[in-house]
Amino acid sequence: MTSPTILQATDLTFNYPERELFNQLSLAIPAGVTVIRGGDGRGKTSLIRLLAGELKAHSGQLAINGIRMDDQPAQYKQQVYYVDPRTEAFDQMTVPEYFASVRERFPGFDDAALPALIEGLSLTPHVEKKLFMLSTGSKRKVYLAGAFAAGAVVNLLDDPFAGLDKGSINFVCRTLNDIGARSVWMASFYETPEEIAATEIVDLDD
Repeated sequence: MTSPTILQATDLTFNYPERELFNQLSLAIPAGVTVIRGGDGRGKTSLIRLLAGELKAHSGQLAINGIRMDDQPAQYKQQVYYVDPRTEAFDQMTVPEYFASVRERFPGFDDAALPALIEGLSLTPHVEKKLFMLSTGSKRKVYLAGAFAAGAVVNLLDDPFAGLDKGSINFVCRTLNDIGARSVWMASFYETPEEIAATEIVDLDD
């Protein structure tokens, strides 16, 4: 029995002036972990930003549980957790303030999960710091903890292992495998991690 589609992309076309990326790309993504796989320049980040509504497709449609991006953009985006891992938008927030901002956006936010996420991602020494004081890897861990606690319908993770230590990578893999069945998790990688039980593979190297 096939799982119902939650995130639907239909005939997405998006290109940069210097090169073509996606031409009528269609995806039907169920709950679980979907790996977006591809080498440098294949469009992994661009696809995640398109699905998040951060980039606008030249043509095609996006929908989450039937709510279309072109018809109801605010309602579409309310179902999506995505943070550009390179952003400085949250730099003046402390770690708890960042989690509070996520809690405001997502009614399903799981406060009870936060202590284990903070410990599992080795964030305990940094929990009262502002984000600009953190290393690149630690900032990424904060955004990952936010994703795992948010309770969003669709969660988009751009290169989630970048800047992480081995222990945190193992924790992310275990958490994705445990949490994935309840919602959509799309994560970009160069290669499919053996430790992650992927439901779907979107291969951009084809």
